[in-house]
Amino acid sequence: MSGSDDATDGDAERVADGGTTDETDAPAVASLDRGDLTPEGQVALEGLLFRLADDEFVHAERLTEWQIYAPTIESDLALANVAQDEFGHARLWYDLLQELGYSEEECIWRRPADDWTHATLVERPFADDGWGDVVVRTYLYDVAERIRLEALVDTSYAPLADRVGKALAEEEYHREHALSWLERLASDDEARGRLQAALDDLFPHALSLWYPGDHEAGIRTAGFRRESLASMREEWLDTVVPTLEGYGLVVPEPDEVTRPEARGRDGSHTDAWVDLREAFTATHREVDFDRPARLRGEEA
Repeated sequence: MSGSDDATDGDAERVADGGTTDETDAPAVASLDRGDLTPEGQVALEGLLFRLADDEFVHAERLTEWQIYAPTIESDLALANVAQDEFGHARLWYDLLQELGYSEEECIWRRPADDWTHATLVERPFADDGWGDVVVRTYLYDVAERIRLEALVDTSYAPLADRVGKALAEEEYHREHALSWLERLASDDEARGRLQAALDDLFPHALSLWYPGDHEAGIRTAGFRRESLASMREEWLDTVVPTLEGYGLVVPEPDEVTRPEARGRDGSHTDAWVDLREAFTATHREVDFDRPARLRGEEA
């Protein structure tokens, strides 16, 4: 990744706490293309794109662990489709980063572990009896993803605006799938207990979705996203808390939960991330993509 935008760190914290940045001169909707970016603007845009892409990629990578283990054939196929969609969304954002000069290896396969800026929610390993974990995690994540994508509809960066609609349409299906399973599991006392255990474990990590990391002030000043993280976090809480409570779950008080030491957005992660990254990059290292094997000889 490009170097940090240290000058914005203080503003980023202020934005997360509900403050605002001066957006009076922010560029108009879809008015910027790659050639219009200032050096500072490109750094902020890269920060936004990495955050979006990393969340989707790591979330999808975790979901693939459930392939053939979901409780029904239908849910197995549905979750596989969700994971495929999330990989596709990650590709949308990584492709934009490649247009800004990054290679795929720099974005994913050879990127240092502490350069990744996904939320710690998506890197968490699943509990042993973790279908309730899958359901709660996907619900918390997909509501946040819908809010985050809607906040990009009026982005100033035209190539980003062109791709938001596709991702938004697919996220609607993801939330419906999670909600249908929430309702189903919550109707059973034992299954509801597993949902509650998953919620207690995941909720502090879900709050990391709204941690600003670097570049937050630059993202809003350039009009790449006009909504503050604080307002999006509030909308997310206004959605997920009453929904989960409606299913008989007790949602931890956001301002009272013990936050994980790792924040994700700043490159700090849980130990689980080390193992996950090692696993999904193993094949790339083993096949040595710098010298790809030839399937046929030249005269075959």
